[in-house]
Amino acid sequence: MATSDQLLVVIDPVARTCDGESVRIAKDVLSAGAATKVCLPEGPEEFARALARRGSRRPVVVGDDRALLRAVTLLHRRRELDGTVLSLVPVGSALSLARSLGVPTGAVAAARTVLEGVERRLDLLVDDSDGVVLGELRIGAGAGLPTVPTQRAGGSGGRLLRVRRSLVRTLTRPPRPGAGPSRLRVDVDGVLLVDLDRPVERVSVVPDRTGAAVVEVRPAPLGAEASSPLAARGRAVTVSGPDFRYRADALPGGPVRSRTWVVREGAWGITVPLA
Repeated sequence: MATSDQLLVVIDPVARTCDGESVRIAKDVLSAGAATKVCLPEGPEEFARALARRGSRRPVVVGDDRALLRAVTLLHRRRELDGTVLSLVPVGSALSLARSLGVPTGAVAAARTVLEGVERRLDLLVDDSDGVVLGELRIGAGAGLPTVPTQRAGGSGGRLLRVRRSLVRTLTRPPRPGAGPSRLRVDVDGVLLVDLDRPVERVSVVPDRTGAAVVEVRPAPLGAEASSPLAARGRAVTVSGPDFRYRADALPGGPVRSRTWVVREGAWGITVPLA
């Protein structure tokens, strides 16, 4: 049997918990079409060991976007992405990344894609701490102040008192990092896009599958006038400034004062349906 027909099926524990029926269907379809070894890791360490010991088997991840991101990160840090084609059967509630990559989200269709699909090579954003981004990097303001419920006539006075105390705590606590416009310096291939003197609401970086990344910076409004977004394309993006947090796909990162992301063209492969 060909190496490509020997599968290591790694089933993320979250997938088993949230949708056991889809997991069962995927296992049945995959086992009917290939020689499969099924692994049921209970946590990140067992997940990593299963991938490391896959031998010549092609890895198939059954799980959500976080499980896919975990697998790509592990293979990248082991420097094994170039020679590996990942397959994904999306199971879970966080599947927006899987959809954007062109992977079917139904268990049967996704499992058949594992068996019959083709490899698609995709760009990867890699940062200077060896973290990766598959879909989108986001830096921006956190959630605003919580909405204070309106007290209805005849309501409990105790409830009103609790609301007032909650509001006082909210207004007097120190501001959270990233809870408003940020002062950031953004360089794209060494060219300054925005500097610290111009507060920004959001920064977005997305690999565009051509060996570059699309960078968009949305400055904070100047008074009552909205500011137009600033855009650029490049291979290396450096963000610096006061401590800031970011979200790489589904995972939070930071706080950091400086981070550089570089596009690696065609760095990883995933199985997608035949065109």
